[in-house]
Amino acid sequence: MDLSSAVSATASTLRRRPADLLPFYLLGTAVPVVARIGLFVALAGTYLHYELTGRLADARRALAELDLTPPDAQDPEAVQAWTESVTPALEPLASPTALLLVTVGMAVTLLLAILTYAAVSAGQMSAVAGRVRGGRGLTAGIAGVRERWLTFLGLYVAELLLWVGVTLLAGLAVAGGFLVNPFLGAAVALVALLVGLVVLLLVRAVFAFAPAAVVIDETGVVGAVEGAGGFIRRNPVDALAYLVVAVGVLVAISSAASALAFLGGGAAVALASAVVAAPALDLLKTLLYGDHRGVVAPVEPVDARIRDQFVGGLRRGWREMVGFVRRTPGLHLVTVLVGVGFGVVGWLAVDPFVGAVTTSIESRLVGHLPPTAALNFFGNNWSVAIATSFAGTALVVPALSSIAFNGLALGATAALEENLAALVAFVVPHGILEIPALFVSGALGIHLGIVSWRTFRGSLSREAFADALENAFWVLIGVGALIAVAAFIEGFVSPYYWRPFL
Repeated sequence: MDLSSAVSATASTLRRRPADLLPFYLLGTAVPVVARIGLFVALAGTYLHYELTGRLADARRALAELDLTPPDAQDPEAVQAWTESVTPALEPLASPTALLLVTVGMAVTLLLAILTYAAVSAGQMSAVAGRVRGGRGLTAGIAGVRERWLTFLGLYVAELLLWVGVTLLAGLAVAGGFLVNPFLGAAVALVALLVGLVVLLLVRAVFAFAPAAVVIDETGVVGAVEGAGGFIRRNPVDALAYLVVAVGVLVAISSAASALAFLGGGAAVALASAVVAAPALDLLKTLLYGDHRGVVAPVEPVDARIRDQFVGGLRRGWREMVGFVRRTPGLHLVTVLVGVGFGVVGWLAVDPFVGAVTTSIESRLVGHLPPTAALNFFGNNWSVAIATSFAGTALVVPALSSIAFNGLALGATAALEENLAALVAFVVPHGILEIPALFVSGALGIHLGIVSWRTFRGSLSREAFADALENAFWVLIGVGALIAVAAFIEGFVSPYYWRPFL
């Protein structure tokens, strides 16, 4: 299979049954939400420690006696004086126990991120292999998470060790050369740079195809490295073509992200790269490697127009979202209670700072550009909704923590707002759509958590779990449509209509 045929097969595979593959890539956006549970637990423990030891009460009393109005940032002496007056009031919070809790929480967060990323990657590539073989991708991905996560973790560790090893060897060679003679050191540095770059490029090339070798050959780390190396030796043109395409896509995404950062579209680009570029590249290299092994099933081209598929997908997404809301009123009630409850907690938590620390919706709207703002709101909010929903597969807790975190932030922001009437006026038009959409995503996260737990215990089949993931994909399409309308209102209507009245 040449590169052109592989690209055509990739496009047809993605278009034919997107809901049988993309849920695992949506799950990839939820990795940070799952991982930050460690830090959230540590911060909750720190807060409890402050409360039980009276340190928080001491800090509150000390702060209440101070004028916390921030000084003019252009006056260094005023800033220094203000800092020196506030620092003693915060000394009760400088607890070794709190420092230990936060440090452990950060370490756990990093560990969770690594393990979750390995598991999600195993599911993604296994789903891709299932589609390449002509089977159902989601069931293959679910099986791959349990069976191959350790292998993928091993691949990442092995590549990291090779990069570190090559870099250290080059550094030692250069240092030794300079110890003998400066001219020798310069020559060794040049040779080490050139050789090191070639070696690292070869390492990256091998480990680019190693994940495909794992899922196609059903092998371990050593077998995957050997299989990827064999593929590159026998198909150097295909391997090089893929690497050129991958680098080109990476450069295009980086350029788009840089360009759209000024237009507020960075979040939309990041989401597109995660759920379009990433699965396309994984499919492309797996098709090339699978053809090398002779396991690629025929892929028929899609006759339907992209526009018709897009419109049909939106309609199905809306139907699935409405149906999900009607079937799960209890889950939505739980989500609303969590969101509103933590909103109240956020409001009360910042009470000592009300009047001293302020937020201003009118200041945040200075320089507001409706088209760019709408694009930014859409990208951010849909990303949050997707991550919240699929984070729920990690046994519900991350989905609830995401809703709680957003409620806490909104409650605190509202309490510190210097013109609350203006904030309410700004939020209401788009909030009547955006907030329910986020609650739907939270309820969907709880639902997926329950399904994943029942599957883990064996009371549900992998097919049933796959059905739930596919349905979640379509529900989130409906949520995305709702958020798109809310983002348009937030960009073009919410900042302006209330100004003549307030």
